[in-house]
Amino acid sequence: QVQLVESGGGLVQAGGSLRLSCAASGRTFSSYGMGWFRQAPGKRREFVAGITRVGGSIAYGDSVKGRFTISRDNAVNTVYLQMNSLTPEDTAVYYCAAYSGYNLPRTDQYYSYWGQGTQVTVSA
Repeated sequence: QVQLVESGGGLVQAGGSLRLSCAASGRTFSSYGMGWFRQAPGKRREFVAGITRVGGSIAYGDSVKGRFTISRDNAVNTVYLQMNSLTPEDTAVYYCAAYSGYNLPRTDQYYSYWGQGTQVTVSA
Protein backbone atom coordinates (compact mmCIF):
# COMPACT_ATOMS: atom_id res chain seq x y z
CA GLN A 1 0.00 0.00 0.00
CA VAL A 2 1.13 3.53 -0.76
CA GLN A 3 0.20 6.75 0.98
CA LEU A 4 0.60 9.96 -1.01
CA VAL A 5 0.88 13.53 0.23
CA GLU A 6 0.95 16.47 -2.18
CA SER A 7 2.46 19.86 -1.46
CA GLY A 8 3.47 23.01 -3.29
CA GLY A 9 0.12 24.37 -4.36
CA GLY A 10 -0.86 27.98 -3.89
CA LEU A 11 -1.82 31.24 -5.55
CA VAL A 12 0.21 32.48 -8.50
CA GLN A 13 -0.26 35.09 -11.19
CA ALA A 14 -0.78 34.14 -14.80
CA GLY A 15 2.54 33.44 -16.47
CA GLY A 16 4.08 32.27 -13.24
CA SER A 17 5.36 28.88 -12.14
CA LEU A 18 4.77 26.39 -9.37
CA ARG A 19 6.36 23.08 -8.48
CA LEU A 20 4.20 20.42 -6.93
CA SER A 21 5.64 17.54 -4.95
CA CYS A 22 4.08 14.25 -3.99
CA ALA A 23 5.77 12.27 -1.25
CA ALA A 24 5.02 8.58 -1.02
CA SER A 25 5.30 6.35 1.99
CA GLY A 26 6.53 2.80 1.91
CA ARG A 27 9.53 1.05 0.47
CA THR A 28 7.99 0.07 -2.85
CA PHE A 29 7.64 3.47 -4.50
CA SER A 30 9.65 2.34 -7.51
CA SER A 31 7.12 -0.44 -8.07
CA TYR A 32 4.44 2.08 -9.02
CA GLY A 33 3.90 4.30 -11.95
CA MET A 34 2.74 7.77 -10.97
CA GLY A 35 0.37 10.33 -12.37
CA TRP A 36 -0.93 13.81 -11.78
CA PHE A 37 -4.58 14.67 -12.29
CA ARG A 38 -6.54 17.84 -11.71
CA GLN A 39 -10.14 18.73 -11.14
CA ALA A 40 -11.67 22.16 -11.47
CA PRO A 41 -15.08 23.01 -9.98
CA GLY A 42 -17.88 21.55 -12.05
CA LYS A 43 -15.50 19.66 -14.32
CA ARG A 44 -14.39 16.07 -14.63
CA ARG A 45 -11.03 14.96 -13.32
CA GLU A 46 -8.43 15.44 -16.02
CA PHE A 47 -5.17 13.62 -16.71
CA VAL A 48 -2.24 16.03 -16.48
CA ALA A 49 0.89 13.88 -16.65
CA GLY A 50 2.18 10.40 -15.95
CA ILE A 51 5.50 8.66 -15.53
CA THR A 52 6.37 4.99 -15.42
CA ARG A 53 8.13 3.24 -12.56
CA VAL A 54 11.67 4.31 -13.37
CA GLY A 55 10.82 7.21 -15.63
CA GLY A 56 11.34 5.42 -18.89
CA SER A 57 8.07 6.68 -20.33
CA ILE A 58 6.26 9.97 -19.78
CA ALA A 59 2.96 11.32 -21.06
CA TYR A 60 1.14 14.64 -20.82
CA GLY A 61 -2.37 15.84 -21.29
CA ASP A 62 -2.83 17.98 -24.38
CA SER A 63 -3.61 21.12 -22.41
CA VAL A 64 -0.28 21.10 -20.55
CA LYS A 65 2.18 19.85 -23.16
CA GLY A 66 5.19 22.09 -23.43
CA ARG A 67 4.42 23.86 -20.15
CA PHE A 68 4.44 21.14 -17.47
CA THR A 69 7.16 18.62 -16.67
CA ILE A 70 6.77 15.50 -14.57
CA SER A 71 9.74 13.83 -12.90
CA ARG A 72 10.43 11.42 -10.09
CA ASP A 73 13.20 10.64 -7.66
CA ASN A 74 12.88 7.08 -6.44
CA ALA A 75 15.66 7.64 -3.89
CA VAL A 76 13.40 10.01 -1.94
CA ASN A 77 10.04 8.49 -2.91
CA THR A 78 8.82 11.67 -4.56
CA VAL A 79 7.22 12.67 -7.84
CA TYR A 80 7.22 16.27 -9.03
CA LEU A 81 5.21 18.42 -11.37
CA GLN A 82 6.91 21.56 -12.61
CA MET A 83 4.28 23.93 -13.97
CA ASN A 84 5.33 26.90 -16.08
CA SER A 85 3.43 29.56 -18.03
CA LEU A 86 0.39 29.05 -15.86
CA THR A 87 -2.97 30.40 -16.96
CA PRO A 88 -6.25 30.82 -15.07
CA GLU A 89 -7.47 27.68 -16.88
CA ASP A 90 -4.93 25.70 -14.84
CA THR A 91 -6.78 26.53 -11.64
CA ALA A 92 -7.83 23.25 -10.02
CA VAL A 93 -7.16 20.82 -7.23
CA TYR A 94 -4.17 18.73 -8.27
CA TYR A 95 -3.91 15.11 -7.21
CA CYS A 96 -1.08 12.65 -7.48
CA ALA A 97 -1.90 9.00 -7.88
CA ALA A 98 -0.13 5.66 -8.14
CA TYR A 99 -0.82 2.68 -10.38
CA SER A 100 0.54 -0.83 -10.78
CA GLY A 101 1.60 -2.23 -14.11
CA TYR A 102 3.83 -1.49 -17.04
CA ASN A 103 1.68 0.75 -19.22
CA LEU A 104 0.99 4.42 -18.63
CA PRO A 105 -2.75 4.92 -18.19
CA ARG A 106 -4.40 8.29 -18.79
CA THR A 107 -7.66 7.53 -17.06
CA ASP A 108 -8.17 7.60 -13.32
CA GLN A 109 -9.83 4.19 -13.11
CA TYR A 110 -6.42 2.52 -13.38
CA TYR A 111 -4.90 4.35 -10.44
CA SER A 112 -5.22 2.62 -7.09
CA TYR A 113 -3.86 5.17 -4.64
CA TRP A 114 -4.57 8.88 -4.39
CA GLY A 115 -3.36 11.83 -2.40
CA GLN A 116 -5.64 14.35 -0.77
CA GLY A 117 -4.97 17.02 -3.37
CA THR A 118 -3.42 20.47 -3.36
CA GLN A 119 -5.12 23.63 -4.59
CA VAL A 120 -3.56 25.62 -7.41
CA THR A 121 -5.10 28.99 -8.17
CA VAL A 122 -3.89 31.14 -11.05
CA SER A 123 -5.04 34.74 -11.09
CA ALA A 124 -5.42 36.73 -14.28
